[in-house]
Amino acid sequence: MVLLDGTPIRTRRRTGAANRRNYSGKHKAHGLLFLALTDEKGRLVWISAARPGRSSEITTARHNKLIEHLRVAGLGALGDLGFIGLDDDPDNPVLITGYKAARTKPLTSAKNEANKLIARERAACEHAFSHVNLTRP
Repeated sequence: MVLLDGTPIRTRRRTGAANRRNYSGKHKAHGLLFLALTDEKGRLVWISAARPGRSSEITTARHNKLIEHLRVAGLGALGDLGFIGLDDDPDNPVLITGYKAARTKPLTSAKNEANKLIARERAACEHAFSHVNLTRP
């Protein structure tokens, strides 16, 4: 079992049209997006190549064919709500995500408990990027 998460790493603003690709409207900053797989203790197992900051986590995972690689390796992964819909094989799921509440339909207590369990297990991955310094050698 591995944990999946993405994070933008801030960079300096570039000049001209090359600047636009790296600007993330969500984070209101320029940067590059990385995906990481960690073990349950937060140790880095794999990190993706840099993608433009405007990319979403799910698009970056699709670009890297992450689900296919996990399936070949025989690994399962826990991901956040940003990865809902990435694993499209209900008979052989590789990626487990939480449940997202609809605007007019709140989550049931069972789904809330499932989300808490997933969040507890994913806590190590959320903090893994703070232990790895990607900006300096």
